[in-house]
Amino acid sequence: SGLVHVKNPYLDSMEEDVLYHLDLGTKTHNLPAMFGDIKFVCVGGSPNRMRAFAQFMHKELGLAGDGEDLADICAGTDRYAMYRAGPVLSISHGMGIPSISIMLHELIKLLHHAKCRDVTIIRIGTSGGLGIEAGSVVITDTAVDASFKPRFEQVVLDDVVVRSTELDKDLTEELLACSKEIPDFPTLIGHTMCTYDFYEGQGRLDGALCSFSSEKKLEYLKRAYAAGVRNIEMESTAFAALCGLCGLKGES
Repeated sequence: SGLVHVKNPYLDSMEEDVLYHLDLGTKTHNLPAMFGDIKFVCVGGSPNRMRAFAQFMHKELGLAGDGEDLADICAGTDRYAMYRAGPVLSISHGMGIPSISIMLHELIKLLHHAKCRDVTIIRIGTSGGLGIEAGSVVITDTAVDASFKPRFEQVVLDDVVVRSTELDKDLTEELLACSKEIPDFPTLIGHTMCTYDFYEGQGRLDGALCSFSSEKKLEYLKRAYAAGVRNIEMESTAFAALCGLCGLKGES
């Protein structure tokens, strides 16, 4: 049907669903009227970047005005920022799995309540490249954890729940084909490794703690490259897992 699914039987019995961190709700806002025609959602870490992206899309789509006065739909909260340019929603998600997970839970419920259909969601942002030219764009085929496994592990109550992190292969190939029209930067498909930490988790030597040698770091990164990893960031496994479970065509 193309609808966005929620996998929570308790939502139907709730009198109101409050999307706390987006400053939206099913009673306080007419979500189908506000968002029912959304077809693309682009998410990224920084509020300023996502505002700039929305302004870019406003111009590319030829919408009225210069886009400088785009309003932050989530202005009532300081957790996330959300902007709209025609059928494109641009949302910040902060840094790391906990932050993007909270945003995605509420975004997915928003799209569900708004009765959106055939939504494509793309995460855009910076990452650390591995064995590739600086400035490259990596289109993720599979998000992997720090052991190079395509999985997202989460402790739910006291159970370890493991979820798949496969992304939409057709969308991956479509984005690669689109990149052929933009020769300004190299684009490739590869695995994206997701870590829980920016410093030790990504093998950096400049954090407040460092429990490994530079030799061990290089050996680990070589193994990551051999496993197909081409970039490292902090959100992709949670992003892939949540999108896949809820019927969203996603790419990172």
